[in-house]
Amino acid sequence: MVEIAKRTGAGALLLMILPLLLWVSGWQWRPESDYRWLKGWYWLTQTVTSPWGTLTSALLIGWFLWCLRYRLRPALGLAVILSATLLIGQGMKSFIKERVQEPRPYVVWLDKHYALDDRAFYAMPRKARAAALARELQQQQLIPPWLQRHWRAETGFSFPSGHTVFAASWALLAVGLLWPRRHRVSTVVLMAWASGVMVSRMALGMHWPRDVVMGI
Repeated sequence: MVEIAKRTGAGALLLMILPLLLWVSGWQWRPESDYRWLKGWYWLTQTVTSPWGTLTSALLIGWFLWCLRYRLRPALGLAVILSATLLIGQGMKSFIKERVQEPRPYVVWLDKHYALDDRAFYAMPRKARAAALARELQQQQLIPPWLQRHWRAETGFSFPSGHTVFAASWALLAVGLLWPRRHRVSTVVLMAWASGVMVSRMALGMHWPRDVVMGI
């Protein structure tokens, strides 16, 4: 148990390096002049976004069970534990978001440069927020349509990053359970995927570096 805690702790620290550096540097999200390179980050973030996140979870649960080669009853128990771990993490994320109520980077940018007031925005119901974004962005050429749609689909608060909670949970479960059983490639791939999801959330204007750090 101590060894698992040590491995997962080391894995968490490794995941934190990039967002911590960006946080300390004072990095701020701003629109890009060329969004073509961001489309890959968008598709990566979609692996966690509903409904695809459910499919990702199902595939990863199956992969963990295949790697660990458990018998039926222990396998079902592990599937329940993995699912419960993710649900608890997402529940805690939602609880914290509603209490901290930090605006997303793209909302802060729109507040500074356009007529969207961030406090009035978050006082609206979610559907009204999406409609307000559509009105504000309809003449906007700087933000591509696919990113506008992504923003309209995710109008909640920023802190902490739920996508990071999801991806980091799977990566750290791999570090704890798969690495000691010599499934090194799977562990490295999941760590790289989690890191990519974290970068995508910042690159798309959805989260601040501190949101990502606290989601690990």
